[in-house]
Amino acid sequence: MPSARRFPLLLIGAFFALYVIWGSTYLVIRIGIETWPPLLLAGSRFTIAGTLLYAVLRFRGVPSPTWQQWRAAGMIGFLLLVCGNGGVSLAEHAGVASGVAALSVAVVPLFTLICGLFWGHRNTGLEWAGILLGLVGMILLNLGSNLQASPYGAALVIFAAATWAFGSVWSRYLPLPAGPMASAAEMIVAGVVMLTGSALMGEHMAQSPGVAGWAALAYLVVFGSIVAFSAYMYLLKNVRPAAATSYAYVNPVVAVLLGIVFADEHIGMAESVAMTVIISAVVLIGLPQWRKPKTV
Repeated sequence: MPSARRFPLLLIGAFFALYVIWGSTYLVIRIGIETWPPLLLAGSRFTIAGTLLYAVLRFRGVPSPTWQQWRAAGMIGFLLLVCGNGGVSLAEHAGVASGVAALSVAVVPLFTLICGLFWGHRNTGLEWAGILLGLVGMILLNLGSNLQASPYGAALVIFAAATWAFGSVWSRYLPLPAGPMASAAEMIVAGVVMLTGSALMGEHMAQSPGVAGWAALAYLVVFGSIVAFSAYMYLLKNVRPAAATSYAYVNPVVAVLLGIVFADEHIGMAESVAMTVIISAVVLIGLPQWRKPKTV
């Protein structure tokens, strides 16, 4: 009975982390990059979070990943965190509003269906309809003033969504470490890569981060990385892909509301219509995957 109770609570906690905590990270990233260079912030975030999580797991007796597992974790970390999260950080630094960045990443489930074709997955007519509707939403989103003002940022958020989706699907077929150790290894590799990229690009601190900057880094390390990313990797292994990526139609709403309330961001009519279309598309493609398979 105790284990039966723990599992639903763990599941509920994991979804809460994805829906609410992850939705808030878009605003926190925007606050952070006001004083931190984008790659330096992201690299520091994941290096610290991954090292802390790795140390705790090793202290608890969890074995260190094998070379094969490190390599697999490095590839997934590069796709999800360096290209995915790093792309979002650079896009927001280029002027893309946090809510719009979250809305662009809402197309991850659409890209997930497309990426699944590489592994022999076949999409239903309803899923293809959702993909087409999502593409219409992306066109509407790019007609909005926010992304039109930053074509570079628009390209980055779309690239981030595509790489995140590909990495999420591929992760199910790679020999990753078990449990949270996979998250730790992915974050360590991604953090080192981003810190290296930051140094090569000549990023440097122009001023002290201040209280807000350090608070943003701490929040991203503890909640955005250790808690939320570990919850995502847990869900990828324990629920259907549609359920694991369902955060995509909750995060934009959370991010938009927080951006309006705390950062004085404004979402135009085109972005509002695009949000409705994209979220409708994500719900549409998720419906058949949420259904329970028939028992025979």
